[in-house]
Amino acid sequence: MVLFIRLLILLWLVNFAPSFLAQIFESKWNSPIDGGYLLLDGRPLFGRHKTIRGLLAGIITGGLIGPALGFPLWLGLGAGLLSMLGDLLSSFLKRRFSFTSGDAVPGLDQIPEGLLPFVLFTPYYSLSAGYVLLFGAVFGFGAYFGSVFLNGVLLRKPFESYPRRIRALTRFRELISCKITASPFRHILNFEDAIYYHLFMKSVFKALHIYERGQKNALVIEKLEVSFHFSDLPPAFDGYKVLFLSDLHLDGLDGLTEEVIRIIRQTPADMCILGGDFRMRTYGPFAAALCQLRILLPEIRAKDGILGVLGNHDCPEIVDSLKDLGVSFLVNDSLVVERAGQCIWIVGVDDCHYFKAHDLESAFGGLPLQTFSILVSHSNEVYKEALNYRPNLFLCGHTHGGQILIPPFGPIFTHSKAPRRFCHGKWDYEGMPGYTSGGAGVSGVPVRFNSKGEVTVVTLRRGRA
Repeated sequence: MVLFIRLLILLWLVNFAPSFLAQIFESKWNSPIDGGYLLLDGRPLFGRHKTIRGLLAGIITGGLIGPALGFPLWLGLGAGLLSMLGDLLSSFLKRRFSFTSGDAVPGLDQIPEGLLPFVLFTPYYSLSAGYVLLFGAVFGFGAYFGSVFLNGVLLRKPFESYPRRIRALTRFRELISCKITASPFRHILNFEDAIYYHLFMKSVFKALHIYERGQKNALVIEKLEVSFHFSDLPPAFDGYKVLFLSDLHLDGLDGLTEEVIRIIRQTPADMCILGGDFRMRTYGPFAAALCQLRILLPEIRAKDGILGVLGNHDCPEIVDSLKDLGVSFLVNDSLVVERAGQCIWIVGVDDCHYFKAHDLESAFGGLPLQTFSILVSHSNEVYKEALNYRPNLFLCGHTHGGQILIPPFGPIFTHSKAPRRFCHGKWDYEGMPGYTSGGAGVSGVPVRFNSKGEVTVVTLRRGRA
């Protein structure tokens, strides 16, 4: 039985490796094995989905996983090679039966690659024919439903207006954080948020009798006004004010919505930008956050409207709901703002922290050369990549300014891979100015210590600082 399970794990991973690399590297190094060659029947030998990269992935996976599971190296490599040859045999037969490349054919897709490695396994372990047939059935069943899950769920658009590019890793994380709502699975799959923060850390603060004080601190919201000077800012935008609201998490703390509204009622602006993270938790429904946003958004006074980007707490389904409330989302996209015949561009990228859905190349793709641009990203973690596109200003959030600070050491966590000098406030990276908001709301545990929530007003000025 142990050998049976080890063999299943080995061949399932070998089977999965080409698809896994295809999701990571996409079109890189995906030259077809047959080079596009057509046989006399006018059909390809294998098809464009059978690549040199995929063949090597299966063989190398066998060589790496085989010894880890207790198989000799030569047997792991041989199993990987034979399984990939079985996969090529399946493709060859499917082309002869007029199936197009990529078509799923139950049985034919799984049996050759699952059974051909037994040319080596059978004599080495003295396996019976019944053992091999049973293995083929179990392997085929698992491989088939794995393929259905990959192609029918992870690589399929979940709804018509889905704003992101389809990627298996992003879709898998969306399922965990947005679709799986039944207990205890949602808590297990979202361990950090559900167990560590909402159970363990909250209990620690309560045991120390500082939880209520931390909540009161979190309701202290300040308005910060910052200015940036640019010599190339179009004159029509001199004095242009951007109301920047990041990390609202309005459903995480009673009274937070009212505090933010109190400030924005006194803060008219030319444009409002929402920096992502609308709900408190990283999993479950977003209805409570949406309810609070319906109260908040009508209070915003911005001449050129409200723009938004998605954060690591946000489900893509919230885009349509907020569009109905007047928010225009920039999901790896850009928008031009015009005044008196002059213009600036606002560029918004998708979440780079958890969903890994950012695409700066697409976001900046529509911009003219030598134009003034403001990049908005939920997290500061793309600061190096952003420099390649030279935005005039980079606005971000995500860190909450640390949220819990211990003087003189600073934040306990920033939840960002960027250096701590990018954690809060103004910063500069090789001539690219940026600003990281401390966020209006709180994340994880609804407390703040030695930090304040903020509503930020960014003013663009023409000229030198």
